[in-house]
Amino acid sequence: MARELTHFIGGKHVKGTSGRFADGFQPMTGEVISRVPLASQQEVRAAVENALAAQPAWAATNPQRRARVLMKFLQLIERDNDMLAEMLAREHGKTILDAKGDIQRGVEVVEFATGIPHLMKGEFTDAAGPGIDVYSMRQPLGVVAGITPFNFPAMIPLWKLAPAIACGNAFVLKPSERDPGVPLKLAELLIEAGLPAGVCNVINGDKEAVDALLDDPDIKAIGFVGSTPIAEYIYGRGCASGKRVQCFGGAKNHMVIMPDADMDQAVDALIGAGYGSAGERCMAVSVAVPVGKGTADELVKRLIPRVESLKIGPSTDSSADFGPLVTRQALDRVRSYVDIGLQEGAKLLVDGRNFKMQGYENGFYLGGCLFDDVTPDMRIYKEEIFGPVLSVVRANTYEQALKLCNDHEYGNGVAVFTRDGDAARDFASRVQVGMVGINVPIPVPLAYYTFGGWKRSSFGDLNQHGPDSIRFYTKTKTITSRWPSGVKDGASFVIPTMS
Repeated sequence: MARELTHFIGGKHVKGTSGRFADGFQPMTGEVISRVPLASQQEVRAAVENALAAQPAWAATNPQRRARVLMKFLQLIERDNDMLAEMLAREHGKTILDAKGDIQRGVEVVEFATGIPHLMKGEFTDAAGPGIDVYSMRQPLGVVAGITPFNFPAMIPLWKLAPAIACGNAFVLKPSERDPGVPLKLAELLIEAGLPAGVCNVINGDKEAVDALLDDPDIKAIGFVGSTPIAEYIYGRGCASGKRVQCFGGAKNHMVIMPDADMDQAVDALIGAGYGSAGERCMAVSVAVPVGKGTADELVKRLIPRVESLKIGPSTDSSADFGPLVTRQALDRVRSYVDIGLQEGAKLLVDGRNFKMQGYENGFYLGGCLFDDVTPDMRIYKEEIFGPVLSVVRANTYEQALKLCNDHEYGNGVAVFTRDGDAARDFASRVQVGMVGINVPIPVPLAYYTFGGWKRSSFGDLNQHGPDSIRFYTKTKTITSRWPSGVKDGASFVIPTMS
């Protein structure tokens, strides 16, 4: 029987009252395992009001004590890691090992946020003028919100909430309605770690909840990760209502393989980065760009047997390379893109559309697919597929390969594989993409650097985690101070200067 989930408001689980629900599926089997309440505007407002009530006292808590709550939170995540990973895999479909990686990447940002006593320090200039000191301080914004996607139900909520809470804000999270179990559990663990009730709230919902967050005057900032059309919508509506907004959208990540590349390394990288997590990653490599006919022919020859031998299995199979897609709709969408690629004239070298998992025939499984002779005018090249589909786009020269990366509307991640330091350095300098890997296929920066793409992959001035996250969740106040010293300057009617 499907379990009815809740919201998490004011430090406790709260049943949905809107009367609207979404089905939560187990992708391995196709079964409905939960009923997810979809919040009304009134329920969203209740979460915001709880956050408003809790935020001033939390902001007044010194940064070191806020960091201690996050340190305890880290201990609790470690204690419950197996349970969280199993829950995540059950709702999302990724393997348990991959689910643990999802959690770990989020944990690393929490670890970064425990440095908040240092990260929030301002600046001070003694004697900037006669008897004048100038100093700055960072202060929290108030109540902030995060809208996060299905594909990383632990990592991205942690990327959002940890820096926000560390900075002294209260947080309202709207996770994906497809797999909200782990976000709800993380909110429980924060309370256990000592976070005051109301500082972190979780509301489940769809567009009605999103619009309520965007329009609520008490929410000062919103972070989003998802598709580009939704990112554009949230960015435009959020900015129009006076909020600080950061939105991260779609991707079409290229991996350029130079003629001198270590081909074994390049093939391993493509297999893992292209097909891991069934391709449901914004940093997945979906386009391989071999330079030169010889490089392309060798690459394709090696890729075919590797793709054909990929092991697809249920999330509980520790030997599986990847599991099912998240929903039946996602499966149908990816299959339709393979059909489109064939219609457009690309060569389908490996066809995974008819894959069936024995004993799991109703699960949302798709085998690995490999296209060759894909051209830039094809939809399968232009659009994000978000599934286990790799396209080979052949380039005659390095400059042509670089141009492919630069001309694409998305600019999230990119990689080059080469033994040539000059080529790598030139590529890193000239490529118009936000995150670059050199012999690294998925160049997700470490937590103390910032994560974000360029072009239509990102909207807003500040990125996720790293120093940008502290800037995003705080406002800077600058104070110019002078204490009377018996000197009377008289009134001045000109703007102060350093002269």
